[in-house]
Amino acid sequence: MILSKTTKVLCVFAVLAGIVLATAPAMAEAPKTAADLPAEGKLDAFLGEPKLDIQQVFKGGRFPTIVVGVDGTVMALWNGVKVRRSEDGGEKWGPEINVGRGFMGGGAIVNETTGEVLAFVEKHHPPGPWKVYASKDNGKTWTEKEVEVKPDSKGNAPSMHMNDHGITLRHGKHKGRIIRPSRYYGKQNHHSEWPKHYTNAIYSDDNGATWQTSDPFPANGTGEATLAELSDGTVYYNSRRHWAPEGVNPLRRWTAISTDGGHTWKDLKICEILPDGPQNTNYGCMGGLARLAVEGKDIILYSNCDSPGGRKLGTVWASFDGGKTWPIKRLVTEGSFAYSSMTAGRPGTKSEGKVYLNYEGGGSQVARFNLSWVLGGEKTGDGELPEWLPKSE
Repeated sequence: MILSKTTKVLCVFAVLAGIVLATAPAMAEAPKTAADLPAEGKLDAFLGEPKLDIQQVFKGGRFPTIVVGVDGTVMALWNGVKVRRSEDGGEKWGPEINVGRGFMGGGAIVNETTGEVLAFVEKHHPPGPWKVYASKDNGKTWTEKEVEVKPDSKGNAPSMHMNDHGITLRHGKHKGRIIRPSRYYGKQNHHSEWPKHYTNAIYSDDNGATWQTSDPFPANGTGEATLAELSDGTVYYNSRRHWAPEGVNPLRRWTAISTDGGHTWKDLKICEILPDGPQNTNYGCMGGLARLAVEGKDIILYSNCDSPGGRKLGTVWASFDGGKTWPIKRLVTEGSFAYSSMTAGRPGTKSEGKVYLNYEGGGSQVARFNLSWVLGGEKTGDGELPEWLPKSE
């Protein structure tokens, strides 16, 4: 067969195009969970009509954690240690289920690779031994999980109490790693030991069988931390601090980042806009943190009391640039508000588009709201709202 000159040229182009396509780097696949659902979705899900409702989920007790299973089941963990589940996005809650006897360790994690949920239970007020409990049915039943936990670079074993929930990393080299904040307590929780205390993190690359402990957070006197992964794989870390050297402000939150999957921390900063509990004491207060499951956006919410004195005036702040600025905040409740834990709903489930805030307010109170509700709050003067947000009417 004799090919025309034009045909020959087209064939050459086709061959070259095939070579380019074959050698081009593969596009990164959008992360999915064990439920075969996208881990991140569209911004629109968190918008629409502003909504807020608050329910009491537990009476009495302390110490909140809240997570959302890969199927959308919302699990509010409390006290020492029990859980209530909601399968309809937080409308109704099932009966109390015992996780494990002991003292709340906080930091529950949903492993998005396997769907397993992990909870941490300490024998008594730390420092003390602790156990990991696992659920393979989104919180219905729990069994003890055998784990190995390695000490940090100083040779210190980590303590779990009392940090916000952990996460599964979705982006970059360490995709699939599970990680949660932890801490070093020194000999005891006493002001004489505070200058020796520091936060850190534990992480696992084998679905929770073996845990490494990160290097210490680069500031002593810290404890009860939170973390979130940004869209480029950076881990953002935000910590309570109840001691600081003379001349350093202990009343505001302290932050750092990790670019190696949470093993080391750098760029230590004080976040002057975010309060660390009531401002008449440097003792601080556990806060909540959640990145919304929005593809390509670094929308982070932070919760704590916004009070000149006393644990009250529970408030949520929003950042749209991965924690660099916090341009808006909104009051959740004027009443009692102490420790809090916060998480976001999952695309393709009944939890989609919702934020869940479990806080101490005369028992466990769970607030459920969307981003539209937060956007109706008060501007802080710390940065501007981004242009890609819808304009309020």
